[in-house]
Amino acid sequence: MNNIEDDKTDEILKEKTGDNMLEQQWKQRLELLKTWLVEAGERQIERMNEGLQVEQKSAANDLVTEMDLWTDEFLQAKIKESFPDDSIYSEEIGQLQGQSGYEWVIDPIDGTTNYAHGFSMFCISVAINYEGETVIGVVLAPQLQQCYEAVRGQGAFLNGKKLSVSSIDSMPKAIVATGFPYDKATHPENNVKQFNAVILKVGDIRRTGSAALDLCHVAGGHFDAYWEYKINRWDFEAGLLIVEEAGGKVAKKKLSRGYLVVAGNEVILDGLLELIKE
Repeated sequence: MNNIEDDKTDEILKEKTGDNMLEQQWKQRLELLKTWLVEAGERQIERMNEGLQVEQKSAANDLVTEMDLWTDEFLQAKIKESFPDDSIYSEEIGQLQGQSGYEWVIDPIDGTTNYAHGFSMFCISVAINYEGETVIGVVLAPQLQQCYEAVRGQGAFLNGKKLSVSSIDSMPKAIVATGFPYDKATHPENNVKQFNAVILKVGDIRRTGSAALDLCHVAGGHFDAYWEYKINRWDFEAGLLIVEEAGGKVAKKKLSRGYLVVAGNEVILDGLLELIKE
């Protein structure tokens, strides 16, 4: 009997030790990440004020600046220096495989079109996954001086203040956000039909141009829900964790290109899913 109890005690101690080690690893990564994002964000604002080099990617409205590339390279260099065995998946540079079980998912500037036009709704979005699950999400909007962050199981925060999704439970009162893919004029999977269906049933729709910030505004209760088609992991993984940790619900579906992502408080999320389904 004593041996059985001793074995159980050993198992509990091992679990607690493992949990503590993970918490320390997450805290270390979170604190370093926030420091790096502040430095990158300050540089982004400096360059925006000085004048940017802007290039076209896949379409006339799909832009990239030298600061998208600089920020991506800057963050990758910092990660490689501090955590050389971690994997990295970023918008501008692509994927680097590591062996640690950690993966950093980076959008160096979410809302590049806004940034290129000097509009403040842009951010740096970084998610950190551990063994396939998002455990850390940070979204920094440098010109707005807003830092959204979440660690799985520990809540979501804006500049240290705890966040909570809205309690609106009526679709006609709901404010929802969305966006459109770059190829909306040439590809049938373009969100126009869904937009037309939703606008007639909700209080209003907002279009900010940054998926990550839209999700953060859902987490803060400023928007009641959000949906968008054909966005990528770097656009939404940090924001989805922040919404979940603020008490919200999320859904995503893999498409032929990118994902359909929906988030909100539970009531409005369900109503929105009904409106946008084919």
